[in-house]
Amino acid sequence: MGRWNDTDIKAYLDEKAEQYEHIGFLDTDPLGLLHDLDQPRDQEILGLLVATIAWGNRTSIIKSGMDLLKRLDHQPYKVVLSATEIELKQLSKGFVHRTFNENDLYFFLSSLKRAYTKVSSLESFFISSEPRLDKGIVNLRTFLLETPHEVRTRKHLADPVKSSASKRLHLFLRWMVRSANKGVDLGIWKQVKSSQLSCPLDVHSGRVARSLGLLTRKQNDLKALIELDTKLRAFDSVDPVKYDFALFGIGAFEFVDL
Repeated sequence: MGRWNDTDIKAYLDEKAEQYEHIGFLDTDPLGLLHDLDQPRDQEILGLLVATIAWGNRTSIIKSGMDLLKRLDHQPYKVVLSATEIELKQLSKGFVHRTFNENDLYFFLSSLKRAYTKVSSLESFFISSEPRLDKGIVNLRTFLLETPHEVRTRKHLADPVKSSASKRLHLFLRWMVRSANKGVDLGIWKQVKSSQLSCPLDVHSGRVARSLGLLTRKQNDLKALIELDTKLRAFDSVDPVKYDFALFGIGAFEFVDL
């Protein structure tokens, strides 16, 4: 990679972003589940839940996401708003995805029920003029955790204050905010800008970013995310997170030591 300059890297990533951001991407990605729904609030509820459990094998994530969709009768907003706490507990019964269990699901559903009595959309927690969305993540996390919960449940809501890169929440934000022009991301939030998004930093994107020289920090933490943000925003200040498709695609499907 020493022979490549930033212009070369940008051209390479532009090409790969174009290659991987297409509707066929949805066939093997949890985001495809959200495209089965038509209403924005249904999509953001399922989106938050699916993004929260988005670790491990993607086939397993999709299977668990389909379970969530069935439990919520393919109309998450109506179910969450109309169900009693007893009914929410009952529909959560038996759910498990790795360390996320029925008690965690009940907490999320109860928290979302309370959220929608206060706001019309979860976007409200993220609207700001800040260049990044870390404060919005803190806002959402703080609000949700005001609902009674087990201490262990907190690990499912990343905390930038504790230097987390908040990978799954940034993935959720990408789904909600980025343009739907290519039929992949949803673009249902209009008051948060794509320029404020951060790349969901995971093992694939981090490995490729380091190989390309875009990232020097070894840990996948908030400092690393800011370092990567700086590079990607220099490549595209309006839509830097389009490069998530490139970094993830290269890392997951074709990675070689660049």
